[in-house]
Amino acid sequence: MAAEAARAAEARPGVWRRVALFLAVMGPGLITASVDNDAGGITTYSVAGAQFGTKLLWTLGPITVALIVVQEMSSRLGIVTGKGLADLIRENFGVRTTFWISIALVFTNLANTVAEFAGVAASLQIFRVPPWASVPVVAVVVWFLVLKGSQRVVERVFLVASLLYVAYPISMALAKPDWGEVALASVTPYFSTDGAYVAMLVGLVGTTIAPWMQFYQQAAVVEKRIAVEHLRLARIDVVLGCIVTDVVAFSIVLACAATLHKQGVTVSTADQAALALAPLAGRYASWLFAFGLFNASLFAAAILPLTTAYYVTESFGWESGIDRKWGEARQFYWLFTGMVVVGALVVLLPRLPLVRIMLVSQIVNGALLPFVLVYMLRLANDPKLMGEHRNPRWFNVVAWVTTVVMISLTAWLVVGGLRDLLAG
Repeated sequence: MAAEAARAAEARPGVWRRVALFLAVMGPGLITASVDNDAGGITTYSVAGAQFGTKLLWTLGPITVALIVVQEMSSRLGIVTGKGLADLIRENFGVRTTFWISIALVFTNLANTVAEFAGVAASLQIFRVPPWASVPVVAVVVWFLVLKGSQRVVERVFLVASLLYVAYPISMALAKPDWGEVALASVTPYFSTDGAYVAMLVGLVGTTIAPWMQFYQQAAVVEKRIAVEHLRLARIDVVLGCIVTDVVAFSIVLACAATLHKQGVTVSTADQAALALAPLAGRYASWLFAFGLFNASLFAAAILPLTTAYYVTESFGWESGIDRKWGEARQFYWLFTGMVVVGALVVLLPRLPLVRIMLVSQIVNGALLPFVLVYMLRLANDPKLMGEHRNPRWFNVVAWVTTVVMISLTAWLVVGGLRDLLAG
Protein backbone atom coordinates (compact mmCIF):
# COMPACT_ATOMS: atom_id res chain seq x y z
CA MET A 1 0.00 0.00 0.00
CA ALA A 2 1.08 3.61 -0.61
CA ALA A 3 0.83 4.40 3.11
CA GLU A 4 3.30 1.67 4.06
CA ALA A 5 5.69 2.55 1.23
CA ALA A 6 5.48 6.23 2.18
CA ARG A 7 6.39 5.46 5.80
CA ALA A 8 9.42 3.50 4.60
CA ALA A 9 10.39 6.38 2.30
CA GLU A 10 10.27 8.87 5.18
CA ALA A 11 13.27 7.12 6.74
CA ARG A 12 15.51 7.78 3.72
CA PRO A 13 17.86 10.80 3.69
CA GLY A 14 17.66 13.93 1.54
CA VAL A 15 16.81 13.70 -2.13
CA TRP A 16 16.35 9.91 -1.97
CA ARG A 17 13.52 10.45 0.49
CA ARG A 18 11.64 12.64 -2.01
CA VAL A 19 12.27 10.22 -4.86
CA ALA A 20 11.13 7.24 -2.78
CA LEU A 21 8.01 9.12 -1.65
CA PHE A 22 7.07 9.91 -5.25
CA LEU A 23 7.64 6.32 -6.35
CA ALA A 24 5.39 5.18 -3.48
CA VAL A 25 2.58 7.49 -4.66
CA MET A 26 3.10 7.15 -8.43
CA GLY A 27 0.79 4.89 -10.39
CA PRO A 28 -2.89 5.83 -10.72
CA GLY A 29 -2.30 9.01 -12.73
CA LEU A 30 0.29 7.53 -15.08
CA ILE A 31 -1.63 4.29 -15.63
CA THR A 32 -5.02 5.92 -16.24
CA ALA A 33 -3.66 8.44 -18.72
CA SER A 34 -1.61 5.77 -20.54
CA VAL A 35 -4.62 3.50 -21.03
CA ASP A 36 -6.33 6.44 -22.72
CA ASN A 37 -4.13 5.55 -25.71
CA ASP A 38 -6.07 2.35 -26.33
CA ALA A 39 -6.96 0.68 -29.64
CA GLY A 40 -9.60 3.33 -30.43
CA GLY A 41 -7.26 6.18 -29.53
CA ILE A 42 -4.39 4.80 -31.60
CA THR A 43 -6.75 4.36 -34.55
CA THR A 44 -7.93 7.98 -34.24
CA TYR A 45 -4.36 9.34 -34.07
CA SER A 46 -3.24 7.14 -36.99
CA VAL A 47 -6.07 8.29 -39.25
CA ALA A 48 -5.53 11.93 -38.19
CA GLY A 49 -1.88 11.80 -39.24
CA ALA A 50 -2.52 9.90 -42.46
CA GLN A 51 -5.41 12.12 -43.54
CA PHE A 52 -4.34 15.59 -42.38
CA GLY A 53 -0.58 15.37 -41.90
CA THR A 54 0.70 17.79 -39.26
CA LYS A 55 -2.35 20.11 -39.34
CA LEU A 56 -3.80 18.72 -36.07
CA LEU A 57 -0.59 18.69 -34.02
CA TRP A 58 -1.41 22.09 -32.47
CA THR A 59 -4.48 20.63 -30.74
CA LEU A 60 -2.46 18.31 -28.50
CA GLY A 61 -1.21 21.16 -26.27
CA PRO A 62 -4.70 22.39 -25.24
CA ILE A 63 -5.91 18.78 -25.04
CA THR A 64 -3.12 17.99 -22.56
CA VAL A 65 -4.15 20.94 -20.35
CA ALA A 66 -7.79 19.81 -20.40
CA LEU A 67 -6.81 16.25 -19.51
CA ILE A 68 -4.65 17.43 -16.60
CA VAL A 69 -7.50 19.58 -15.20
CA VAL A 70 -10.05 16.76 -15.26
CA GLN A 71 -7.76 14.00 -13.97
CA GLU A 72 -6.32 16.16 -11.18
CA MET A 73 -9.84 16.79 -9.86
CA SER A 74 -10.53 13.06 -9.91
CA SER A 75 -7.33 12.26 -8.03
CA ARG A 76 -7.92 14.99 -5.44
CA LEU A 77 -11.52 13.90 -4.84
CA GLY A 78 -10.38 10.34 -4.12
CA ILE A 79 -7.49 11.31 -1.84
CA VAL A 80 -9.43 13.86 0.25
CA THR A 81 -12.69 11.89 0.64
CA GLY A 82 -11.30 8.34 0.57
CA LYS A 83 -14.24 7.37 -1.68
CA GLY A 84 -14.68 6.45 -5.32
CA LEU A 85 -16.52 8.72 -7.75
CA ALA A 86 -19.55 6.40 -7.94
CA ASP A 87 -19.77 6.42 -4.13
CA LEU A 88 -19.75 10.22 -4.07
CA ILE A 89 -22.33 10.56 -6.86
CA ARG A 90 -24.67 8.11 -5.09
CA GLU A 91 -24.32 9.87 -1.74
CA ASN A 92 -24.69 13.40 -3.10
CA PHE A 93 -26.99 13.08 -6.13
CA GLY A 94 -29.05 9.98 -5.39
CA VAL A 95 -29.43 6.35 -6.45
CA ARG A 96 -31.44 7.14 -9.60
CA THR A 97 -28.66 9.31 -11.06
CA THR A 98 -26.07 6.67 -10.17
CA PHE A 99 -28.17 3.92 -11.77
CA TRP A 100 -28.46 5.62 -15.17
CA ILE A 101 -24.79 6.59 -15.27
CA SER A 102 -23.99 2.98 -14.30
CA ILE A 103 -26.04 1.58 -17.20
CA ALA A 104 -24.34 3.90 -19.69
CA LEU A 105 -20.87 3.18 -18.36
CA VAL A 106 -21.35 -0.60 -18.37
CA PHE A 107 -22.51 -0.49 -22.00
CA THR A 108 -19.69 1.75 -23.24
CA ASN A 109 -17.02 -0.17 -21.32
CA LEU A 110 -18.28 -3.49 -22.69
CA ALA A 111 -18.24 -2.15 -26.25
CA ASN A 112 -14.76 -0.69 -25.70
CA THR A 113 -13.55 -3.98 -24.19
CA VAL A 114 -14.68 -5.71 -27.38
CA ALA A 115 -12.71 -3.09 -29.33
CA GLU A 116 -9.59 -3.80 -27.22
CA PHE A 117 -9.74 -7.52 -27.93
CA ALA A 118 -10.25 -6.65 -31.60
CA GLY A 119 -7.05 -4.59 -31.32
CA VAL A 120 -5.25 -7.59 -29.83
CA ALA A 121 -6.41 -9.78 -32.71
CA ALA A 122 -5.53 -7.21 -35.40
CA SER A 123 -2.06 -6.45 -34.02
CA LEU A 124 -1.01 -10.08 -33.65
CA GLN A 125 -2.35 -11.00 -37.09
CA ILE A 126 0.44 -8.78 -38.44
CA PHE A 127 2.82 -11.32 -36.84
CA ARG A 128 0.71 -14.17 -38.34
CA VAL A 129 -0.99 -15.18 -35.07
CA PRO A 130 -4.68 -16.01 -35.74
CA PRO A 131 -7.43 -14.47 -33.57
CA TRP A 132 -8.69 -17.85 -32.34
CA ALA A 133 -5.28 -18.33 -30.69
CA SER A 134 -4.43 -14.79 -29.55
CA VAL A 135 -7.74 -13.60 -28.06
CA PRO A 136 -8.43 -16.51 -25.65
CA VAL A 137 -4.82 -16.54 -24.41
CA VAL A 138 -4.83 -12.78 -23.75
CA ALA A 139 -8.22 -13.03 -22.00
CA VAL A 140 -6.89 -15.74 -19.66
CA VAL A 141 -3.71 -13.74 -18.93
CA VAL A 142 -5.72 -10.61 -18.10
CA TRP A 143 -8.15 -12.53 -15.88
CA PHE A 144 -5.38 -14.44 -14.06
CA LEU A 145 -3.35 -11.28 -13.43
CA VAL A 146 -6.22 -9.45 -11.71
CA LEU A 147 -7.62 -12.48 -9.90
CA LYS A 148 -4.32 -13.75 -8.50
CA GLY A 149 -2.29 -10.54 -8.19
CA SER A 150 -2.30 -8.04 -5.34
CA GLN A 151 -2.92 -4.33 -5.89
CA ARG A 152 0.83 -3.69 -5.76
CA VAL A 153 1.68 -6.46 -8.25
CA VAL A 154 -1.07 -5.47 -10.69
CA GLU A 155 -0.03 -1.81 -10.51
CA ARG A 156 3.60 -2.70 -11.23
CA VAL A 157 2.59 -4.75 -14.27
CA PHE A 158 0.49 -1.84 -15.52
CA LEU A 159 3.40 0.57 -14.99
CA VAL A 160 5.65 -1.66 -17.10
CA ALA A 161 2.95 -1.67 -19.80
CA SER A 162 2.94 2.15 -19.63
CA LEU A 163 6.69 2.21 -20.29
CA LEU A 164 6.28 0.04 -23.40
CA TYR A 165 4.49 2.91 -25.18
CA VAL A 166 8.04 4.08 -25.98
CA ALA A 167 7.54 1.99 -29.14
CA TYR A 168 5.66 4.91 -30.70
CA PRO A 169 8.28 7.65 -30.19
CA ILE A 170 10.83 5.24 -31.68
CA SER A 171 8.52 4.62 -34.68
CA MET A 172 8.20 8.40 -35.07
CA ALA A 173 12.00 8.81 -35.11
CA LEU A 174 12.36 6.05 -37.70
CA ALA A 175 9.82 7.86 -39.90
CA LYS A 176 12.29 10.81 -40.15
CA PRO A 177 9.84 13.77 -40.10
CA ASP A 178 10.75 17.33 -41.08
CA TRP A 179 11.37 18.79 -37.60
CA GLY A 180 11.12 22.40 -38.79
CA GLU A 181 7.64 21.74 -40.18
CA VAL A 182 6.73 19.86 -36.99
CA ALA A 183 7.81 22.73 -34.72
CA LEU A 184 5.78 25.25 -36.71
CA ALA A 185 2.66 23.04 -36.92
CA SER A 186 2.80 22.36 -33.17
CA VAL A 187 2.30 26.02 -32.23
CA THR A 188 0.26 27.31 -35.19
CA PRO A 189 -3.50 26.76 -34.89
CA TYR A 190 -5.11 25.59 -38.12
CA PHE A 191 -8.86 25.86 -38.62
CA SER A 192 -11.04 24.56 -41.40
CA THR A 193 -14.79 24.30 -41.98
CA ASP A 194 -14.26 21.07 -43.88
CA GLY A 195 -16.58 18.46 -42.33
CA ALA A 196 -13.92 15.76 -42.22
CA TYR A 197 -11.45 18.07 -40.44
CA VAL A 198 -14.02 19.15 -37.83
CA ALA A 199 -15.05 15.54 -37.27
CA MET A 200 -11.42 14.53 -36.72
CA LEU A 201 -10.85 17.48 -34.36
CA VAL A 202 -13.85 16.38 -32.30
CA GLY A 203 -12.62 12.79 -32.41
CA LEU A 204 -9.19 13.77 -31.06
CA VAL A 205 -10.76 15.56 -28.11
CA GLY A 206 -13.36 12.86 -27.55
CA THR A 207 -10.83 10.05 -27.48
CA THR A 208 -8.65 11.90 -24.94
CA ILE A 209 -11.11 12.42 -22.07
CA ALA A 210 -13.49 9.50 -21.49
CA PRO A 211 -15.85 8.95 -18.52
CA TRP A 212 -14.25 5.65 -17.47
CA MET A 213 -10.95 7.45 -16.75
CA GLN A 214 -12.31 9.46 -13.84
CA PHE A 215 -13.94 6.44 -12.23
CA TYR A 216 -10.87 4.21 -12.58
CA GLN A 217 -8.33 6.77 -11.39
CA GLN A 218 -10.35 7.72 -8.33
CA ALA A 219 -10.96 4.06 -7.43
CA ALA A 220 -7.23 3.32 -7.86
CA VAL A 221 -6.26 6.28 -5.65
CA VAL A 222 -8.68 5.13 -2.94
CA GLU A 223 -7.50 1.51 -3.05
CA LYS A 224 -3.88 2.66 -2.86
CA ARG A 225 -4.73 4.75 0.24
CA ILE A 226 -2.71 7.81 -0.70
CA ALA A 227 -2.63 10.25 2.22
CA VAL A 228 -3.76 13.88 1.94
CA GLU A 229 -0.25 15.10 2.83
CA HIS A 230 0.97 13.49 -0.39
CA LEU A 231 -1.57 15.30 -2.57
CA ARG A 232 1.17 17.30 -4.31
CA LEU A 233 3.00 14.11 -5.31
CA ALA A 234 -0.23 12.61 -6.63
CA ARG A 235 -0.70 15.77 -8.68
CA ILE A 236 2.77 15.30 -10.21
CA ASP A 237 1.78 11.70 -11.05
CA VAL A 238 -1.30 13.01 -12.91
CA VAL A 239 0.61 15.72 -14.79
CA LEU A 240 3.40 13.31 -15.77
CA GLY A 241 0.87 10.75 -17.00
CA CYS A 242 -1.03 13.27 -19.10
CA ILE A 243 2.16 14.65 -20.67
CA VAL A 244 3.54 11.19 -21.47
CA THR A 245 0.20 10.15 -22.94
CA ASP A 246 0.01 13.09 -25.30
CA VAL A 247 3.68 12.66 -26.28
CA VAL A 248 2.65 9.18 -27.44
CA ALA A 249 -0.36 10.63 -29.28
CA PHE A 250 1.93 13.23 -30.88
CA SER A 251 4.31 10.45 -31.97
CA ILE A 252 1.54 8.41 -33.61
CA VAL A 253 0.12 11.39 -35.51
CA LEU A 254 3.59 12.42 -36.66
CA ALA A 255 4.74 8.92 -37.67
CA CYS A 256 1.71 8.60 -39.96
CA ALA A 257 1.95 12.20 -41.18
CA ALA A 258 5.61 11.84 -42.16
CA THR A 259 5.00 8.65 -44.12
CA LEU A 260 1.42 7.80 -45.04
CA HIS A 261 0.18 11.36 -45.59
CA LYS A 262 3.19 12.36 -47.67
CA GLN A 263 2.67 9.32 -49.91
CA GLY A 264 -1.09 9.78 -50.14
CA VAL A 265 -1.82 6.48 -48.36
CA THR A 266 -5.22 6.32 -46.64
CA VAL A 267 -5.99 4.04 -43.69
CA SER A 268 -9.03 3.52 -41.48
CA THR A 269 -7.56 1.36 -38.69
CA ALA A 270 -4.36 1.25 -36.63
CA ASP A 271 -3.29 -2.17 -37.92
CA GLN A 272 -3.60 -0.88 -41.51
CA ALA A 273 -1.31 1.99 -40.50
CA ALA A 274 1.21 -0.45 -39.05
CA LEU A 275 1.27 -2.52 -42.26
CA ALA A 276 1.46 0.58 -44.48
CA LEU A 277 4.47 1.91 -42.55
CA ALA A 278 6.69 -1.02 -43.59
CA PRO A 279 7.55 0.05 -47.17
CA LEU A 280 7.73 3.75 -46.18
CA ALA A 281 9.58 3.81 -42.85
CA GLY A 282 11.02 0.30 -42.69
CA ARG A 283 9.82 -2.97 -41.19
CA TYR A 284 11.14 -2.09 -37.72
CA ALA A 285 8.91 1.00 -37.57
CA SER A 286 6.00 -1.18 -38.71
CA TRP A 287 6.72 -3.88 -36.11
CA LEU A 288 7.11 -1.32 -33.32
CA PHE A 289 3.82 0.30 -34.32
CA ALA A 290 2.08 -3.09 -34.28
CA PHE A 291 3.68 -4.00 -30.94
CA GLY A 292 2.48 -0.68 -29.49
CA LEU A 293 -1.07 -1.48 -30.65
CA PHE A 294 -0.90 -4.92 -29.01
CA ASN A 295 0.44 -3.51 -25.74
CA ALA A 296 -2.21 -0.77 -25.67
CA SER A 297 -5.04 -3.21 -26.42
CA LEU A 298 -3.87 -5.73 -23.81
CA PHE A 299 -3.45 -2.98 -21.23
CA ALA A 300 -6.92 -1.52 -21.84
CA ALA A 301 -8.54 -4.98 -21.97
CA ALA A 302 -7.59 -5.29 -18.28
CA ILE A 303 -8.38 -1.73 -17.16
CA LEU A 304 -11.83 -1.26 -18.73
CA PRO A 305 -13.41 -4.35 -17.09
CA LEU A 306 -11.77 -3.30 -13.81
CA THR A 307 -13.32 0.16 -14.13
CA THR A 308 -16.75 -1.40 -14.60
CA ALA A 309 -16.30 -3.67 -11.59
CA TYR A 310 -15.21 -0.73 -9.42
CA TYR A 311 -18.04 1.50 -10.54
CA VAL A 312 -20.92 -0.96 -10.19
CA THR A 313 -19.80 -2.28 -6.79
CA GLU A 314 -19.32 1.28 -5.49
CA SER A 315 -22.77 2.20 -6.78
CA PHE A 316 -24.41 -0.59 -4.76
CA GLY A 317 -22.13 -0.41 -1.75
CA TRP A 318 -20.59 -3.85 -2.36
CA GLU A 319 -17.03 -4.80 -1.43
CA SER A 320 -14.42 -4.19 -4.13
CA GLY A 321 -10.68 -4.13 -4.71
CA ILE A 322 -7.89 -6.23 -6.16
CA ASP A 323 -6.45 -6.87 -2.69
CA ARG A 324 -9.63 -8.69 -1.63
CA LYS A 325 -10.17 -12.43 -2.08
CA TRP A 326 -12.93 -13.78 -4.35
CA GLY A 327 -15.06 -14.70 -1.34
CA GLU A 328 -14.74 -11.17 0.06
CA ALA A 329 -15.73 -9.38 -3.17
CA ARG A 330 -17.74 -11.84 -5.26
CA GLN A 331 -19.70 -9.21 -7.19
CA PHE A 332 -16.49 -7.32 -8.05
CA TYR A 333 -14.76 -10.39 -9.48
CA TRP A 334 -17.86 -11.74 -11.23
CA LEU A 335 -18.34 -8.41 -12.99
CA PHE A 336 -14.70 -8.31 -14.03
CA THR A 337 -14.82 -11.92 -15.25
CA GLY A 338 -18.04 -11.36 -17.19
CA MET A 339 -16.66 -8.32 -18.98
CA VAL A 340 -13.48 -10.15 -20.00
CA VAL A 341 -15.29 -13.30 -21.16
CA VAL A 342 -17.99 -11.47 -23.14
CA GLY A 343 -15.49 -9.05 -24.67
CA ALA A 344 -13.24 -11.89 -25.87
CA LEU A 345 -16.07 -14.11 -27.15
CA VAL A 346 -17.80 -11.35 -29.09
CA VAL A 347 -14.63 -10.61 -31.07
CA LEU A 348 -14.51 -14.25 -32.24
CA LEU A 349 -18.04 -14.11 -33.67
CA PRO A 350 -18.02 -14.14 -37.50
CA ARG A 351 -19.13 -11.05 -39.44
CA LEU A 352 -19.51 -8.97 -36.30
CA PRO A 353 -20.11 -5.23 -37.03
CA LEU A 354 -17.22 -4.01 -34.84
CA VAL A 355 -17.16 -0.53 -36.36
CA ARG A 356 -20.87 -0.10 -35.63
CA ILE A 357 -20.40 -1.29 -32.03
CA MET A 358 -17.53 1.16 -31.51
CA LEU A 359 -19.59 3.98 -33.03
CA VAL A 360 -22.52 3.35 -30.69
CA SER A 361 -20.20 3.20 -27.66
CA GLN A 362 -18.57 6.47 -28.75
CA ILE A 363 -22.00 8.14 -28.95
CA VAL A 364 -22.96 6.96 -25.45
CA ASN A 365 -19.53 7.99 -24.13
CA GLY A 366 -19.96 11.44 -25.61
CA ALA A 367 -23.45 11.81 -24.13
CA LEU A 368 -22.28 10.66 -20.67
CA LEU A 369 -19.11 12.75 -20.36
CA PRO A 370 -20.75 16.19 -19.79
CA PHE A 371 -22.82 14.83 -16.89
CA VAL A 372 -19.75 13.29 -15.24
CA LEU A 373 -17.74 16.53 -15.62
CA VAL A 374 -20.52 18.65 -14.10
CA TYR A 375 -20.97 16.25 -11.16
CA MET A 376 -17.21 16.25 -10.56
CA LEU A 377 -17.06 20.04 -10.56
CA ARG A 378 -19.92 20.27 -8.07
CA LEU A 379 -18.24 17.72 -5.80
CA ALA A 380 -14.82 19.36 -6.05
CA ASN A 381 -16.34 22.71 -5.02
CA ASP A 382 -18.31 21.39 -2.04
CA PRO A 383 -16.68 22.95 1.09
CA LYS A 384 -18.23 20.32 3.39
CA LEU A 385 -16.77 17.53 1.27
CA MET A 386 -13.40 19.00 0.28
CA GLY A 387 -12.67 21.64 2.94
CA GLU A 388 -9.49 23.57 2.14
CA HIS A 389 -8.82 21.28 -0.84
CA ARG A 390 -11.80 22.41 -2.92
CA ASN A 391 -11.13 24.00 -6.30
CA PRO A 392 -9.53 27.47 -6.16
CA ARG A 393 -11.21 30.18 -8.23
CA TRP A 394 -8.65 30.17 -11.05
CA PHE A 395 -8.92 26.40 -11.31
CA ASN A 396 -12.70 26.65 -11.61
CA VAL A 397 -12.35 29.07 -14.50
CA VAL A 398 -10.09 26.64 -16.36
CA ALA A 399 -12.24 23.66 -15.37
CA TRP A 400 -15.55 25.22 -16.46
CA VAL A 401 -14.07 26.44 -19.76
CA THR A 402 -12.77 22.92 -20.33
CA THR A 403 -16.18 21.48 -19.45
CA VAL A 404 -18.09 23.85 -21.74
CA VAL A 405 -15.72 23.12 -24.63
CA MET A 406 -16.01 19.37 -23.97
CA ILE A 407 -19.81 19.56 -23.83
CA SER A 408 -19.91 21.47 -27.14
CA LEU A 409 -17.52 19.11 -28.90
CA THR A 410 -19.10 15.94 -27.55
CA ALA A 411 -22.55 17.25 -28.55
CA TRP A 412 -21.17 17.59 -32.08
CA LEU A 413 -19.71 14.10 -31.77
CA VAL A 414 -23.02 12.57 -30.64
CA VAL A 415 -25.04 14.31 -33.36
CA GLY A 416 -22.51 13.35 -36.04
CA GLY A 417 -22.29 9.78 -34.72
CA LEU A 418 -26.07 9.38 -34.73
CA ARG A 419 -26.18 10.70 -38.29
CA ASP A 420 -23.50 8.20 -39.38
CA LEU A 421 -25.23 5.38 -37.51
CA LEU A 422 -28.60 6.10 -39.14
CA ALA A 423 -26.93 6.46 -42.53
CA GLY A 424 -25.20 3.10 -42.01
